[in-house]
Amino acid sequence: MTAVVKSPPPTRREARRLDRRDCILTVAERYFLEHGYAGTTMSGIAAALGGSKGTLWNHFPSKEELFSAVVDRVVTAYRMQLSQILDPCGLLEPTLLRACRSLLDKVCSPQAIALHRLIYSEGGRFPELSRIFFELAPRHTRALLADFLEGAMNRGQIRRADPTDAARMLMAMTMGGSHQQLLMGQMREPRPEALQADVALAVNLFMRAYAPESTVATTGQSA
Repeated sequence: MTAVVKSPPPTRREARRLDRRDCILTVAERYFLEHGYAGTTMSGIAAALGGSKGTLWNHFPSKEELFSAVVDRVVTAYRMQLSQILDPCGLLEPTLLRACRSLLDKVCSPQAIALHRLIYSEGGRFPELSRIFFELAPRHTRALLADFLEGAMNRGQIRRADPTDAARMLMAMTMGGSHQQLLMGQMREPRPEALQADVALAVNLFMRAYAPESTVATTGQSA
């Protein structure tokens, strides 16, 4: 039996540093979303924090690294939630319904919509913006979903195909309704019934497209 080695609790100094870092990220997130990437400066964030610019630079050497840390904090909790939802022992379709609903709830939140608009509006002028966002958010989510779908393929629950393409297709269909309307300002806030309809349609289409070959063959013969 392997002993579990617990990490020692942080020292008082380390705890203060972590608290300070968290405070910086909270202020920086709000500043980025309110002023945009181009309109955000390290001096402006330091002033909003009420501290010295040197303190901010001690934690984050550049605006790019600060933005990366902001995005990472936003998506880390969601990745943990999604990992728990994607239970390989559960029934496939209910699991996908829960996973897609959690994805839609996340990307349709005011915070996520503001972040997406920031990326779309300034990503052309600042390529690092799109790169950071893609690496930390959509790519990680897609990888988690692809890994789960590959397991479903191995278990014969869906037909074998490229799991990354399957994950990309499912995510695109899930986000093609209410999320797009929110981004374009056609909807002021997400309606629960609309989100549920988006999820149900996406999963239904996905299950049809990736039905096991034996199921497709049987259906064709009966027709």
